[in-house]
Amino acid sequence: MKLSILSRISQEAFCSNLTQYLAKNPSKHYKTYKIPKRRFGFRIIAQPTPQLKLIQRKIVEMLKVHLKVHPAAKAYVKNCSIKDNAEVHANSNYLLKLDLENFFNSLTPDMLVKSLLYQGVMISEDEVAGLNELLFWNRTKKKTPNLVLSVGAPSSPFLSNIIMYEFDDIVSARCSELQVSYSRYADDLTFSTLEKGILFDISELIESVLFELYQGRLKLNYSKTTFSSKAHNRHVTGITLTNNNKLSLGRERKRYIRALLHKFSNEALSDYDIQALKGLIGFSRSIEPMFIEKMKIRYGIELFAKLYKQTNSNGDT
Repeated sequence: MKLSILSRISQEAFCSNLTQYLAKNPSKHYKTYKIPKRRFGFRIIAQPTPQLKLIQRKIVEMLKVHLKVHPAAKAYVKNCSIKDNAEVHANSNYLLKLDLENFFNSLTPDMLVKSLLYQGVMISEDEVAGLNELLFWNRTKKKTPNLVLSVGAPSSPFLSNIIMYEFDDIVSARCSELQVSYSRYADDLTFSTLEKGILFDISELIESVLFELYQGRLKLNYSKTTFSSKAHNRHVTGITLTNNNKLSLGRERKRYIRALLHKFSNEALSDYDIQALKGLIGFSRSIEPMFIEKMKIRYGIELFAKLYKQTNSNGDT
């Protein structure tokens, strides 16, 4: 199937002169800044200009009509959450977690073109050149560009799932043969099984598939590799898997929620922490609703009514 995107965008009122805009080299139309990572180092955020964001969203809107996200991909998918990701692995005994290194900034235009072809979508060379400029960030100031997806572009999440479709397809098929469950939440790969010993060969399998598809451009971050079993705590994207195959908030998160509720009952909680508590309660209802019911018994329904009344009076819904 031949797909023309730029010609359709150029007809839109917000970008009537797309050729002129492309000539301005929009891959440089980013504001970059650094934020600290959870453990060490910094993550570079490249924020597109408002006009470029508008175009990127329009491109994604058009692509979504013709492309599929693999069922194994659980991030950046409508009506899908970390709960859905964790539920894939709830009925298991053994768990393996792998991490893809420098995920967005490792995904390139060539990978996108290859992924479009894998799903039967073809675009012309002119379209490729235009999409490179509109969807990818040039992370180097050298004459030879180094175009990658940026952390900060609204199009990057969807495009990352499209680029990873073939990977998800291959890995899902091979894991199915091994009776291993597989899911991917952005750069987090999770594998689980009922049988002991099977997961020890998965890292080598994934490394092989990555090299086969991306020739070393996309790699595993072995410092984040984790094996666990029912004999130890098992966590999938922040959710605890219990030994009776249920999802749980985990002890630490429950302790934190109880502490916030206690402070709120004593009117000792800041506005910022009140918002955090409201969010945590909503999250808890979706993961472990009985915990919230126990908290209502412990602190009283009136306290919860007061919490939501207070947050609503501050302009929140």
